Amino acid sequence: MKFLDQARVYIRSGDGGAGCVSFRREKFIEFGGPDGGDGGRGGDVVVECASGLNTLIDFRYQQHFKAKTGMHGMGKNRAGGRGADAVLKVPEGTQVYDEEDLERPLADLKTPGERVVIAKGGNGGFGNAHFTTATNQAPRRANPGQPGVERTLLLRLKLIADLGLVGLPNAGKSTLLAAVSAARPKIADYPFTTLHPNLGVVRIDDRDFVLADIPGLIEGAHEGQGLGDRFLGHVERCGALIHLVDAAGDHAGAAYRIIRGELAAYRRDLAEKPEIVALSKIDAVDEETLKVQRERLKRAMRSYGPSLAAGARRAPPLELSAVAHRGVSEALRAALAVIDSARASETKQAAPAPAWTA
Repeated sequence: MKFLDQARVYIRSGDGGAGCVSFRREKFIEFGGPDGGDGGRGGDVVVECASGLNTLIDFRYQQHFKAKTGMHGMGKNRAGGRGADAVLKVPEGTQVYDEEDLERPLADLKTPGERVVIAKGGNGGFGNAHFTTATNQAPRRANPGQPGVERTLLLRLKLIADLGLVGLPNAGKSTLLAAVSAARPKIADYPFTTLHPNLGVVRIDDRDFVLADIPGLIEGAHEGQGLGDRFLGHVERCGALIHLVDAAGDHAGAAYRIIRGELAAYRRDLAEKPEIVALSKIDAVDEETLKVQRERLKRAMRSYGPSLAAGARRAPPLELSAVAHRGVSEALRAALAVIDSARASETKQAAPAPAWTA
């Protein structure tokens, strides 16, 4: 299935049903009064977070969603029925924006079953029975229903994963994901092979976690270079990061600084996420080159960027080769420790304050 993380849709809530003008016409009732019922309310447009979805691809084939109009009122004081809602089912991590205001989301859906009304249906009109007064016993007027609300929405999906793989293009992220999970991302020896994020479930020591392969970032990514602003959006939902630095690249320290700089420039809290730093493709270089790259990366880590815990910044980077499966298990176990620490921190922050007692 093709991954799509952004979609534009047009929505319109239902119009309210019109009120009815009607009078009683039963036999032997000489002065039949008004009995026109009210119109029904129009349907709402609802966005629902659904489990089992991981892409917005469905909205490529359907971009218009309209709720049903409420039924009109009828005689004998019968009110019209409510119009049916239009429901947009989206995956977890979807943000909903009005196209005219992209700064503040209308909704941010993270939990399956969560529902948000984006556009309310119009109210139904009053029937003529509603307008009866002491001086007007036979009103011949009724209200039309209120019109629905129409707007254009922008849907943005930000993947929710326990761990995110970040690094420069061609750093070995997709190769690592394929080696540790059942995911089969496209792998090739050229930059930007990965154009869409990929998810995989990793199992280590009888534990599972979700790993996201974020497409490669380049310098200027926070300004949109190489679609970097969209890729960085997926990093927001990851609990922690694995930062891969290519040991066969030109300068490991410079590569590390570029990614850390882009994370901080996009959003400061991204640079504060717990991270594991690893030299990748160690099977592709000789021992002398690996030693030089290791020292370059250590210096960069000491001088730039926060770390998970006090003293972790001085810890040496991990070394791995996904092709030769060297150092992979160690990296995954380190990832589990980071994930557990991040979850414990989130739980502690979300815990309600204890009730006050005398």
